Amino acid sequence: MFRVGRSAAVAALAAAALALSACGGSSDKSEGGSGGGSAEGKTLTLWHYETGNSAMGTAWAEAMKEFEASHPGVKVKFEEKGFEQIQKTASMVLNSDEAPDIMEYNKGNATAGQLSKQGLLTDLTEEATKRGWDKLLSPSLQTTAKYDERGIMGSGKWFGVPNYGEYVMVYYNKDMFDKAGVKVPTTFDEFTAALDAFAKKGTTPIAMAGAEYPAQQLFYLLALNKANRAWIDSFELYKGKVDFHGPEFTYAAQTFSDWVKKGYISKDSAGMKAEDMGVAFIGGKFPIMVSGSWWFGRLAEEIKDFKWGSFLWPGQFAPGSSGNLWVVPEKSENKELAYDFIDITMKKEIQNLLGNSGGVPVAADPSAITDTQNKELIENFNKLSTQDGLAFYPDWPAPGYYDVLVAGVQELINGDKKPEEVLDEIAQPYNDNLADIGN
Repeated sequence: MFRVGRSAAVAALAAAALALSACGGSSDKSEGGSGGGSAEGKTLTLWHYETGNSAMGTAWAEAMKEFEASHPGVKVKFEEKGFEQIQKTASMVLNSDEAPDIMEYNKGNATAGQLSKQGLLTDLTEEATKRGWDKLLSPSLQTTAKYDERGIMGSGKWFGVPNYGEYVMVYYNKDMFDKAGVKVPTTFDEFTAALDAFAKKGTTPIAMAGAEYPAQQLFYLLALNKANRAWIDSFELYKGKVDFHGPEFTYAAQTFSDWVKKGYISKDSAGMKAEDMGVAFIGGKFPIMVSGSWWFGRLAEEIKDFKWGSFLWPGQFAPGSSGNLWVVPEKSENKELAYDFIDITMKKEIQNLLGNSGGVPVAADPSAITDTQNKELIENFNKLSTQDGLAFYPDWPAPGYYDVLVAGVQELINGDKKPEEVLDEIAQPYNDNLADIGN
């Protein structure tokens, strides 16, 4: 995002509820590995951190079944991992004999870029061409798959393959909106008016989590409302100088601080994690949750007591990109099997399932997506992408920057420091990293 992403952020959810049978036969990994053969006793060790009822968890569980069916004698050994667990230990684990054969990992300079720079990920360039992954992914989605020798995304060799897209949006409780007489906003002024309307009725409008990715993504959204593409490329891709006391970040820090004071964001959210935020929204305690498409499938599955929907953040830009990456550790002992698994996740059947489960597929048949809400989710992603609105994620530029931003937004929520002091704090590590890579 945070998924840490995902994300993402980019996608930062709790450890997967999914569980598959452990491998039969020999538990030893064998050298090499060949797709589709009768590799008796072979094991493909796979890690990911999506919940079982998320779109990705659902699609990937089916991909694992298909993999085993098409590889007689080979078993998938799926190991449950948490987003934070992989985020903090990946470099150490992948430099040891405990590395899996394939794993989900955060895209961006600070994560996949850093591991590629350290020589811990397999170069997938030849496979991407041979297997046609480069044809299935648009140039904008390939941005996060490629890294240069400095670990900067956007060019160079393929070190990961995304099989879905993701973006940050606004989820809302339709029943709470109707009860409060609040209409779905289409402009930022209307959005802030909606927040104010709820606050004046004694309702904290935004479910928030300051201890993980959600708060920093909202902070970044506010900066994006004052930004253009040149600023985004300067911040994310090091294509220009970033002034942390310029209008973009100054507006973000001041507005975020003001929203806490106005009651739009609870001070109690400083210690909340993403899971706490999601559970609170699912429980009908907040009218709004600003977070990623990775929540969509889970909300569809778990919300039973009210009607809900989603809409694009009111502005040209929002955090978003390809989804997290399938990466193959350099120490993987079954690389061919790993490539075969990636292939399966890119197949139409798995892509269609991902789309019908509430995800944003990259290679689905549009006519195969049957649910109206799911269609809207995908159409909004396409709209954002078409308007050049995918702005990546705020923690991507520098190693360790995720934790820097968590600390910064927590200080804004707690009111421990003034906005300008927080901006100084987040500027220093960013500028230090620029010096490290020779920029």
